[in-house]
Amino acid sequence: MYISSNLTKPQFEFMKLLDDYEIQIFRFDEIEGKINQTFTNLNEVLENLDHKELLNRIERGKFCRPNFRDENVIGTFVVEQSAISYWSALNLHGLTEQFSNTIFVQTTHKKNDKEILGTSYKFVKINASKCTGIIWNGYGNLKYPITDVEKTIIDCFDQPQYSGGYAELIRAFIQADLQSEKMIAYCKATNNTAVIKRLGYLCIFFERLALQNFIDFAKKQVNSKYNLIDPQGNEAGDFISDWKLRLNISKEQLKDIANKQY
Repeated sequence: MYISSNLTKPQFEFMKLLDDYEIQIFRFDEIEGKINQTFTNLNEVLENLDHKELLNRIERGKFCRPNFRDENVIGTFVVEQSAISYWSALNLHGLTEQFSNTIFVQTTHKKNDKEILGTSYKFVKINASKCTGIIWNGYGNLKYPITDVEKTIIDCFDQPQYSGGYAELIRAFIQADLQSEKMIAYCKATNNTAVIKRLGYLCIFFERLALQNFIDFAKKQVNSKYNLIDPQGNEAGDFISDWKLRLNISKEQLKDIANKQY
């Protein structure tokens, strides 16, 4: 492939079209449709612009402008049917002050974790049935999908290893403005009985009485198996027969968590 020493007319024209259409990030197989123009050898044009550092190759077939650094847009751009989720979504929703150096992206596709333009990404594959509760943040080139507050809370209880810590997750649950109907719908989609029991118990314990419809739903899901309130903790603590839970985080510790003393 020929790499020109100077900016050629097609290369200049391509960059001008990106400016005209205010495009910051794009895919090789879609860009000609977005700028309403075809190029004789688009691949060569892009290779040259990348070589001249007028474009950045994110990965094969995906490019962005050199000054484009929105890590949430990039993370959801590189894999289809995806959304910012887990710890990253907790932070963006203002439910935790802790910030991860890794961006968590939930997707129905398998994708290896990787570093892109200096940012680390964790791609968590989920079943298509769990792909719900997605909203959009930002606008234009800065628009990206993210799980809403209820789905974020449920996802983190479903996969607490991606939540930034169980105590921090419980604090997020306490302060989150949650709607019962969304909680019920997303819990059905997630299909994790242990999570439903934990959330139902925490609603009662922290007197989230506005979530009574969810509490009623959760009570009906209680099975005969005992689960730990903290799935990553030790087999210890009092048994709560109504919810078939074992409090390996004691009631006193739960109160301390709420008061940020734990």
